[in-house]
Amino acid sequence: MHLPKSETINSKYISLNIHSMSATSSATPYFQTMSAVPPEPTPSQAPPSLATPTREPEPTSTKPSDFPKVKLRLELRDLSHKSTDLFLKNFNSAKDFADLVDVVLKRLYTFANHDDPTTSLPMPSTTKIPGTRSVTLILRDMDGVAYTTGSDIDNDHKEIHLSLSYLNHVASAKAGYTARDEILGVVCHELVHCFQWNAKNTCNGGLIEGIADWVRLNAGFVPPHWKKEAGKSWDTGYQNTGYFLDWIEKTRGTGSVYVINQALCHQKYHEVTFWKDLFGQSVDDLWTEYTESLKKPKDSPDDPSLKMQVRIKKEVEGHS
Repeated sequence: MHLPKSETINSKYISLNIHSMSATSSATPYFQTMSAVPPEPTPSQAPPSLATPTREPEPTSTKPSDFPKVKLRLELRDLSHKSTDLFLKNFNSAKDFADLVDVVLKRLYTFANHDDPTTSLPMPSTTKIPGTRSVTLILRDMDGVAYTTGSDIDNDHKEIHLSLSYLNHVASAKAGYTARDEILGVVCHELVHCFQWNAKNTCNGGLIEGIADWVRLNAGFVPPHWKKEAGKSWDTGYQNTGYFLDWIEKTRGTGSVYVINQALCHQKYHEVTFWKDLFGQSVDDLWTEYTESLKKPKDSPDDPSLKMQVRIKKEVEGHS
C-alpha cells in the first residue's frame, strides 16, 4: 500500500527459502487460526504434542508513525505443487508482504484523529507494539487454511503456515473476487496475529480472531460469503465478531479497536470489567444493541464506510 511521505514506514527486509519437498513444521503454536470459509476444508491443527509458549514478545514504545522494522521471509516447501505456481502468480513477495505488514500495523496502532468528532475515547499516551522481529510465510501441503505460530527460536519470530491444498480450493475465481483477493485476505488476517496483543495469553479467542477479521474487513479483503449478521454470541469470532467490532468503531468512536488492543497489552482479560472500563457497558449489552441495529434497513451503496473499503482495496491493488 502506498503511503504519503509523512506516513512512510521503515523498510522491511525480505528473504526467500525454497524447499523442493513437503515437510512438517515443528513450530510451537502461537495462534491457530483460519480465514472463515465455506464448510470445506476443515481447520488445520498445529502439532498437538508441543506446549504453547507462555512468554509474550517484549513491547516497544513508539509513536504511531514509528513502526518497527520486521524481517520478512518466504519459504516454499513444495515447488512441484500446482498451488505454489498459483501463489507466485498472485502474490508479489517483494512488495505485497511488506505492504500487508504496513496495512496491519497502521490499523492496529495508528492513533485516532482527534479532530474527528466521532472520536470519543481517551487514547493512551504511549502506543506499545509487540516486539516481533521477523515473520516467515511458509507454504506447505496441509489440511485447513492457515495458522500462525511462534518459531523454535523464540516467540519474537513468527511463522505463518498457509495451506497449498486450500489455495487449490480457491483457485477458481468468483465474480468480483479472485484468488489474489483471498491470498491477500488470509495473509492479512494471519499477520494480525503476529502483531496484536492477547492479554498475557488470557484473551477470549473469539476477540482475537474478531480483531484479525476486523483488520481484514477494513483493509478491503472481504470474501463474498461474509455476512453482517448476529451469530450465537459476540465471541463466535472471525467475521461475526469482526463486524461487531466495526459497529463499535463506528458507534463508540474512531479508535475503539485501537483502544481494545492496547488494553490487551496492559492487563489480563476479565470480561466483566474489561468492556465496562472501556465503554461503560458490558459486552452483552453492546452485543444486544448491535443485534438490534441489524434489524434496521441495510446500509445503502452510498454508505461512506462501504465506499472507504472499496477505495482502500483499489489503492492497495493499484500499487501492486
